[in-house]
Amino acid sequence: MHIEFRHLRTIKAIHECGGLARAADQLNITQSALSHQIKGLEEQAGVELFVRRSKPMRLSAAGMRLLRLANQVLPQIEALQDEFAGLRDGKSGRLHIAIECHACFEWLFPVLEGFRKSWPDVDVDIRPGLAFDAMPALIKEDVDVVISSDPEDLPGVTFTPLFDYNPVFVASAAHPLAQKDFIEAEDFRGQTLITYPVERSRLDIFSQLLTPAKVEPASIRQVELTAVILLLVASNRGISVLPDWVVREVKYSSDYVTRPLTKGGVTRRLYAATRTEDLDKGYMQDLIRLAGQEAKKLQSV
Repeated sequence: MHIEFRHLRTIKAIHECGGLARAADQLNITQSALSHQIKGLEEQAGVELFVRRSKPMRLSAAGMRLLRLANQVLPQIEALQDEFAGLRDGKSGRLHIAIECHACFEWLFPVLEGFRKSWPDVDVDIRPGLAFDAMPALIKEDVDVVISSDPEDLPGVTFTPLFDYNPVFVASAAHPLAQKDFIEAEDFRGQTLITYPVERSRLDIFSQLLTPAKVEPASIRQVELTAVILLLVASNRGISVLPDWVVREVKYSSDYVTRPLTKGGVTRRLYAATRTEDLDKGYMQDLIRLAGQEAKKLQSV
């Protein structure tokens, strides 16, 4: 037996309308075409689906069984159609984000809080991009956005600038280096450097300063949370380098000092890497806009 969606809609319409004429109007077909469709369906089933001698027209036991199927299947089909329409209109979709910047969690959460209010039908998830190779995952469509400070020339991938930031030196006010106006690579020699648990190549202090200068700290202590890094620094257990917007709150604390790296300072840029074909999606554009707005708030504090 070959049952089509139109057959289910027909059974449901006749049951609700109680007759062929009104059901035909509802389905926007002629009464003759509707009668022909019912006859063909009954021939396939080998049983009568309607009690024709009744008024209003009633379903037979077999017809009721088909009606139950229609009531199960048709709402699912309508929901799927609505979902596809949302995808076409850019109102729904998937936004899985990989973060290659460990400190970015604190900046991104307020962005996503604003995003979810405007785009409730977009499925949002965050994956720490430091735990896997994020760019191949973006190309394979395992993730949809990669937050990174290291742009690459990849076919089909666009790196959209979000904001610039300055990695800054952070130390206890009692540390000897606190007396300097700026910090150079050589100053890190013999020091305990406190960093996030990230590969050296992804840490600004190494990629921008220490590795080119071939300077090695006395020891490296890896800490997961920014708050704990600052606690250790305040206790003079070591020094650190963090994005300026992360340490905005310590600018006014007498326990810490922040200093630029090198006399001219170091500037880095954060990007949102996306598949180029996804850039015209409304929710993707809105995410990038919100990210820039939140960055300006952080930097103005």
